[in-house]
Amino acid sequence: MKSMTGYGEGARILRGTKISVQARSLNHRHLDLQLRVPREYLSFEEEIRKMIRERISRGRIDLFINRYPAKGRGRRLEMDEDLLGQYLASIRRAKKKFKLAGDPQLSLLATLPDLFHLREVEADAAGERQGLFGALVDALKKLEASREREGRQLKADMQSQIRHLKRVAVALAAHADEMGGRAQRSSASLRSGENSGRQENGGADSAGVISKGDINEEIVRLTSHVAALDAVVREKEPVGKKIDFMLQEVQRELNTISSKVPQLSVVQLVLEGKERVEKIREQTQNIE
Repeated sequence: MKSMTGYGEGARILRGTKISVQARSLNHRHLDLQLRVPREYLSFEEEIRKMIRERISRGRIDLFINRYPAKGRGRRLEMDEDLLGQYLASIRRAKKKFKLAGDPQLSLLATLPDLFHLREVEADAAGERQGLFGALVDALKKLEASREREGRQLKADMQSQIRHLKRVAVALAAHADEMGGRAQRSSASLRSGENSGRQENGGADSAGVISKGDINEEIVRLTSHVAALDAVVREKEPVGKKIDFMLQEVQRELNTISSKVPQLSVVQLVLEGKERVEKIREQTQNIE
């Protein structure tokens, strides 16, 4: 069992460029991928998505990929030599025309407009692919480990709630047996002919109460659903949707039991069972 929340990161340094990957997962009904990828790696985006889908089936995944070129390697300073030639030619013409003395100083170059400019160095995306996916694998492994740690805690809490549900089912079964015994004694009393006057007026009502109070089938189904729920929680595959379905079945049987037998002791057990179901349902929202 895995939680849907977690965090993992990874990094690689390749040819002086640092590549970092951060992966964060949150609760979501389906798999929702949100990627932040540098433009240099846009061609790898679909491959990145495929790698995530192979590992994660449910949850919102925020993936941040950053690329940090080494100092001086991300941009290149370039000089417009043609423009410099024009500047120098103009200076020579001015010197000759106006009979100026001296030669231009090197420091003059820094003051000439548009002579120097910075150019972004194109990244070698294909050459950095290995570093990118190495960092991605590390981040996803740590994310998975984080989700598994929290999943173990959720599983332990769910199993505790399921044990309570089993005790509720056993207690309800005891009430069903007790009510069945009362019904048999009442039926025997009716057949013996005791209190014939009251039997004539109230026999139909007694039969109605007996019929309404028969919850054996619901108890059997409830016990079966709780056992199935316990088995699902132990599965290694993503089980969030399965658990949600099983909880609906348990809830249905509890509702039927409380409607058939509105006795205080039974209603209290049903309410306790519903409380456990709700606690498990809250935890299910965090499960993959």
